[in-house]
Amino acid sequence: MEGKAVLFKEFGNVDAFPLCINIHEPDEIIRFVEAIAPTFGGVNLEDISSPKCFYIEQELRRRLDIPVFHDDQHGAAIVAIAALRNALKIVNKKMENLKVAVVGTGAAGGATIKMFLAAGVRNIVAVDRYGILNKDDPQTLLNEFHREIVNEINPENICGDLASALVGADLFVGTSVGGLVTPQMIRSMASNPIVFALANPVPEIMPDLARETGASIVATGRSDFPNQINNVLAFPGIFRGALDVRSRDINEAMKLAATAALAYAVDENSLSPDYILPRAFESGIAKRFAIEVARAAVTSGSASLQTSLEELEEIIDRGFQSLS
Repeated sequence: MEGKAVLFKEFGNVDAFPLCINIHEPDEIIRFVEAIAPTFGGVNLEDISSPKCFYIEQELRRRLDIPVFHDDQHGAAIVAIAALRNALKIVNKKMENLKVAVVGTGAAGGATIKMFLAAGVRNIVAVDRYGILNKDDPQTLLNEFHREIVNEINPENICGDLASALVGADLFVGTSVGGLVTPQMIRSMASNPIVFALANPVPEIMPDLARETGASIVATGRSDFPNQINNVLAFPGIFRGALDVRSRDINEAMKLAATAALAYAVDENSLSPDYILPRAFESGIAKRFAIEVARAAVTSGSASLQTSLEELEEIIDRGFQSLS
């Protein structure tokens, strides 16, 4: 928590401090945040387990008029979508034609599925403890989120295990545990497959093994491999942009604008299978994020600050001034 507050300041010039609470029931957490909200310009929820994180965030967004953001959900999802946008340029595929297999439908995996849908992916197969989520098999649906999301995914209504989900998949996204994916599973995927093995510290499959068995592009959550999907690329700039225009929330338009800003931060001439995302310490990333998020807040009607789009860059520049 303390580290996250330092990252807010270091990358986004956002003053933040941790409130670590010994409260575990969703409604108690909601009441606590609602009670302290008048002190803050925004709330970043942290380390709240699935499925209660979905209800807590949804209810707080409904009750409060300041941005509420669960970084474990949306930060990871935004960076993953940005990475995918650039990966697709390399393998020459389109978002709407993809088959995506996701293992792990907790906070990060669940939000990533939702963002894939918002970005135009039509065929997502999700796998959890009892196999592929299937609307005709109640045993696979472990919670309310599963019962809700299953109506939007798995259009072919397939069933089975992770190996079945990966057959013919263009993209694998893992937010589960290390070592789940075998070389045989990678070989069963579509041509030029993309692998986002995000379990930490051990990925679902190690990058060198994934490449040896056919993966064209591999990303992980680790800094010692290429293409780190790191939340720090997202949350400081998102809050900077939202706060600077006094946004009442962080809506889907703002999140999608953030994914585009991050993807475009990599120059197409520099794009390669080992470089689909900017690195955390590359300069200007948070500012680029903040401008696009602020613009989306204004155009979507979420911003309380009355300003023109032309003035946004100057407003964001002032927000970052003490970091220069």
